Amino acid sequence: MISTSGVSLSFGTRTLFKNVNVKFLPGNCYGLIGANGAGKSTFLKLLSGEIEADSGDISVPEGLRIAVLKQNQFGFDEHEVLKTVLMGNEPLYKIMEEKDAIYAKPDFDEKDGIKASELEATFADMNGWDAESQAAQMLEKLGIVSDLHNKKMSELESGKKVRVLLAQALFGDPDILLLDEPTNNLDFEAIHWLEEFLCNFHNTVIVVSHDRHFLDKVTTHTADIDFEGIQVYSGNYSFWYEASQLNLKMRHDRNKKAEDKASELKAFIARFSANASKSKQATSRKKMLDKLNVEQIKPSTRKYPHMAFQQEREIGKDVLKASAISAKESELAAFSGMHLEVKKGDRVAFIGKTSLASSLLFEVLAGEKEPDEGTVQWGVTASVGYFPKEHEEYFTKDLNLIDWLRQYATKKEEFEEEYIRGFLGKMLFSGQEVLKKTSVLSGGEKVRCMLAKIMMKQANVLLLDEPTNHLDLESITALNKGLLAYPGTVLFISQDREIIRSLATRVVEVSNKGYIDREVTYEEFIERPDVIAAREQLY
Repeated sequence: MISTSGVSLSFGTRTLFKNVNVKFLPGNCYGLIGANGAGKSTFLKLLSGEIEADSGDISVPEGLRIAVLKQNQFGFDEHEVLKTVLMGNEPLYKIMEEKDAIYAKPDFDEKDGIKASELEATFADMNGWDAESQAAQMLEKLGIVSDLHNKKMSELESGKKVRVLLAQALFGDPDILLLDEPTNNLDFEAIHWLEEFLCNFHNTVIVVSHDRHFLDKVTTHTADIDFEGIQVYSGNYSFWYEASQLNLKMRHDRNKKAEDKASELKAFIARFSANASKSKQATSRKKMLDKLNVEQIKPSTRKYPHMAFQQEREIGKDVLKASAISAKESELAAFSGMHLEVKKGDRVAFIGKTSLASSLLFEVLAGEKEPDEGTVQWGVTASVGYFPKEHEEYFTKDLNLIDWLRQYATKKEEFEEEYIRGFLGKMLFSGQEVLKKTSVLSGGEKVRCMLAKIMMKQANVLLLDEPTNHLDLESITALNKGLLAYPGTVLFISQDREIIRSLATRVVEVSNKGYIDREVTYEEFIERPDVIAAREQLY
């Protein structure tokens, strides 16, 4: 268990936490949520002791070990990959180092022999003889092949370093596990392994993540940072979100019966628990249903954008036909001999170990690049709203947001300031905020501007390359909701598995060695034996 008592923290005039009293118990996985800047990462640093609170106490029972997902990718550059993982269990690693130092002594004597014997006994009690094989297996599951295990960390690319640091945090059965965005740089297989690991982890986990599917799969509780405090609720992120929105609606409509909605939410959590039936925690999660109380969840102070994608006119029968197209930008950003025919109403998710090949494909489909071979033909009634993964070039002119969006107006009413303010307002730019210059926008604000641009176009086809990058959970949730309501055709690349799971009616996996195209849901795609066999040939 780890707990806080009266913890407060301020930076200058801004108060992040005020008199926070909260307990995190063994056997539970807590999803730590909050608006951007609310202090999620800061709170993890408080718990780990990396920073100190202005007042209050953080209590950890003596003898419990805290493991933290390190954020400094260069902190272990001089160490070998396997040793970096072993260092995650500091007590064990110290014994290993001390033992090796004694055996390396040129004047090894009887006293050294006694000490070495004591260390060996302790080492065996800590399951030390299996440590290296366990660490190696963990690395393999996270996509770090055995050929890399004895290399220096400095020889690894940044994405692989992150995976090693994740293995370091997970290694050695820590009592308290603190994870800040653990799914970053992981492919779908590695994320799935991490989910299963955490679902079967019997100690305390506190995790920050923008991956809603991940939070829903692994968390038993939600710790909401709001009102300068932290409130813990039973249930996963989706339950918290639905309950928070319901409570907000109930405040506006007192005649609405809460019981019916509460039953729906409990059924939702029950379905979630059933999906996690392989987990040792599934039974305890189902028992939590009796404790859920919708009315206890406060309506959040966070604001959600309103993303409403409409089409000016309905598309005809023919949407897109790409015939034998090939393109290459680098070794991984390449595809060849691809045939793609998209029908009206398709919602196609493009996935892969990396998104480089798919992103290049989208540039070709959008007309940003010519294919090396083949042809791309859009239907005569097709109007495409394109969201490129790299969109900095759209913000080179230092305009205010009204003038920036006005650049993309095509009809008379779209040039009017009031009309433009309406679209910006939906994306949470209101009042004087619409006069902000594009040079001061954050990554998330630029994404919201790009989505406002697409909304204003009212296209009947959306071509979206990683639209959730830089967005907070609130904006990702709103985007997901908007896409589900959109009546047109959608082709998209996303790392957000909840968007893929809920939206896709067809999945295309692309690599530099080929592609797979199946008209199935995402779950069917990753589970069907014929697809699994075909995927093995892609990498």
